[in-house]
Amino acid sequence: MPIITLLSSVYQQVAPLFPPGLATSIAAAFIGDGKYLKAYRHEFIGALLMIGFTFTPGKWIGQDALAVAWTAHACGVIAADKIGGGPHVNPAVTVSMYALGKCSYTEAFVRVMGAMGGGLVAFPFYKMVADQFGLTPLGGPEFDPTDDDEGIKAAVSESVAVVLLMILIYTVNWELNFGKHHYWIKQSLTAVGIRYIIETFPRAGPAINPMLATTWYIFAKNAYPDHLGHYFTYWIAPFAAAIFASFLYVVYAGGTLFGKSVPFGPIKGHTAATESKKKK
Repeated sequence: MPIITLLSSVYQQVAPLFPPGLATSIAAAFIGDGKYLKAYRHEFIGALLMIGFTFTPGKWIGQDALAVAWTAHACGVIAADKIGGGPHVNPAVTVSMYALGKCSYTEAFVRVMGAMGGGLVAFPFYKMVADQFGLTPLGGPEFDPTDDDEGIKAAVSESVAVVLLMILIYTVNWELNFGKHHYWIKQSLTAVGIRYIIETFPRAGPAINPMLATTWYIFAKNAYPDHLGHYFTYWIAPFAAAIFASFLYVVYAGGTLFGKSVPFGPIKGHTAATESKKKK
């Protein structure tokens, strides 16, 4: 029957957009009576846009022009943040924000689940777009987790990259002020910094984002990662790196780490006090 054929065709088109784990992600949006639904929505949309805007340069845009690809990537970072409402779109960033007291544990959990949901939908969605218009399929971060030596190198690469990413975020968002054009300048600097980190630390893909690594794996394999090396490299190492970067920031600027003071610093306050005494 024509109606059955139509429904079958619709199902075949829509089914890939509901990969393993998506239902769990959506359910998490309503934790706390929906108090963090807006945060979930921002992360979901932000992740969907971020993958589309920052994975396509070099694939769909600027294939033969590095400058064009870098520019498109920078515009993508800015657009994803602006349209998405300023999401973290990176569980490692969310862990750092939680460690620094910028969000509660529940909000952090919902944000991570929102980002995961956006990533789970993004890769099959953009594959459909690529197939429809004859474009180059998007790739994703991966390495051989069964090779212990390669796994250690990949984990170190991801860790260093995440620390640098967090320092970049702290600096342009909290330490520098660019006046009335602050948002556009700091987002542009963030985009350039992210691209530089990607090019400099390619060992694990790179991902520099646990969500990207795992949602890509689920899309590519249609299953959850089954090797501990994946989780160590893409989740444990980045989370540890994000916490270490948070510790460094508290030592520099003051504040607390997981609600506790640290026995060092703040360097920033000490330096300001020293300079004030010199002026007097």
